[in-house]
Amino acid sequence: MSVHDPSPRELLVYDLGTVGYSEALALQEELRARRQAGERTDSVVLLEHPPVYTLGRRAHPSELPLTPQLLRERGIEVHESDRGGRVTYHGPGQLVAYPVFAIADVLAYVRSLEAAIVLALARAGLEARARPEDGPDYTGVWVGERKIASIGVHVQRGVTTHGLAVNVNNDLEPFTWITPCGLQGVQMTSLERELGGGSPSLDAFRGMLLDGLCEVFSMRAASAPRAVAA
Repeated sequence: MSVHDPSPRELLVYDLGTVGYSEALALQEELRARRQAGERTDSVVLLEHPPVYTLGRRAHPSELPLTPQLLRERGIEVHESDRGGRVTYHGPGQLVAYPVFAIADVLAYVRSLEAAIVLALARAGLEARARPEDGPDYTGVWVGERKIASIGVHVQRGVTTHGLAVNVNNDLEPFTWITPCGLQGVQMTSLERELGGGSPSLDAFRGMLLDGLCEVFSMRAASAPRAVAA
């Protein structure tokens, strides 16, 4: 169910390639300020991150046991985040989407993000589902008992930042060095692991995810310039 007006509205799409976490956060904050001021419509930032662990508001230090030396050796940054949730990993081959949306109902918004991901995965040939019956720690999208997509959002004055990450063809080993999403023993998976050679490329899946977002939120995509001020 859409949390927006059912008539299609414009969704500005920032398709940025690989962007550092701090740079992506600064862009989200600028877009949020413009959305709150009524200067921009809803937008979404699509990108990949270099290897980084992010710690949400409920993260516990025990969930990221790697020492600073090991993190440096493995080339992984660490950033604290004001998003919901706990610790997760981002890296090349994982598609990240940061919607900057004006919303009225946070829970409905999160469920709509899950629905959009499920639609996109179905277009890619993979059956997946949300697990709302298992409680808030199971937010995201799952293939059986394996987690393929994570969600963590922040809402300020009715406008969202942060968002979702879908494992497409990324290295899954860095998830084994943490307690992903605070769930002991959870197995992370990806489109490539589930579908093998039939898995779509990240570029192809980007279009599927964007279509899913537009369908669920009743929007139509429009390319946005990289520069926010443009």
